[in-house]
Amino acid sequence: LGFWVWGVALLATASFLGWYVNWRGALTPGEIERFLGEFETGQTSSRNDLTVLRKFLEADDGREFLMLNLVKTVREAPDPVTGTMTPGPELLDKYTSVFMRALFAKGGHPAMAARKIGGYVDAWNTPPDPGWQIVGFMRYRSRRDMMKLVIDPRFLPAHDFKFAAMAETFSFPTHPVIRTYATPAVWVPLLFAFGAAISQIALLVSA
Repeated sequence: LGFWVWGVALLATASFLGWYVNWRGALTPGEIERFLGEFETGQTSSRNDLTVLRKFLEADDGREFLMLNLVKTVREAPDPVTGTMTPGPELLDKYTSVFMRALFAKGGHPAMAARKIGGYVDAWNTPPDPGWQIVGFMRYRSRRDMMKLVIDPRFLPAHDFKFAAMAETFSFPTHPVIRTYATPAVWVPLLFAFGAAISQIALLVSA
């Protein structure tokens, strides 16, 4: 009795993993050239080192990755649309509200976001702390999804808010070496299984 709930859980798990995991493998040389060509014609390419980007794409292993972001916002700047002087964090929110929706649609999400609460405690041979305020790790399903996001013309206007909001920033991709938490690829299927187990028990009790 109630075994059908496991079929529902299995279908939900398959649907989730079909969206969350990159099943298409690494980028092909043709895709890399197409993405870079479209990126070079975009309004943001002048702010990026295309040699570094090309090397990152050519080393694609098809796996997910986490982009580390360090951000210092301006005190205030003109709103790119209205021209009204607006606090930097508010301008950044206007960018991230668009970015997060686009990132989520492609299987990505914030892995961690933190607010800086002190200066450099341990540092050597580095420039002085410029006043970083935000540290974040963003999970990307694949390098293909990252490139699709950055060249999407519907997303380009949001970059104006990013450039207006940030006084300084840098980002670089990472692969976790040690991870002490379960990723959604693990806990979401477990959640579906738990829901199925509870539902089956409830059905058995009410029968």
